[in-house]
Amino acid sequence: MTDTRWLDADEQETWRAFLWTSRLLNEALDRQLQRDSGMPHTYYMILAMLSESPGRARTMTELAEIVHSSPSRLSHAVNRLEESGWVRRTKNGTDRRTTVAELTDEGYAVLVKAAPGHVAEVRRHLFDPLTRERMLEFRETLHALLASLDPDQEAPCARGEG
Repeated sequence: MTDTRWLDADEQETWRAFLWTSRLLNEALDRQLQRDSGMPHTYYMILAMLSESPGRARTMTELAEIVHSSPSRLSHAVNRLEESGWVRRTKNGTDRRTTVAELTDEGYAVLVKAAPGHVAEVRRHLFDPLTRERMLEFRETLHALLASLDPDQEAPCARGEG
């Protein structure tokens, strides 16, 4: 049995700062989108990822991977987006077993309207408090952590997809 390598005081402070920062940033982004656009951050991410896809469409499997969601959670979210008229699902023409989610023109318009407020909130909480140099250092830190957590580079941002 190996001895546990407990966190020292500096590591413990860093760990807790990371946990709280992650939680509070996600909550702030969700609050802003709910308040200004009437949608949760999860829905915004789905719309954004579809808007950046060729033909504004992806298979449900690809979309689940990109937004890091379980198929059932994604299906529930896409149901809501369909009810709003922002996304439509169709069967793939070549493989009828595959479902494709497509961003509608109405969904794109909602996204375009929501994007400035979302970007302003991201900038306010993530970039404005940092100098350019610290932001670039932070990015390098995140890439180092991502390489450890995702050695196969399955995360879309590791492959340059967002």
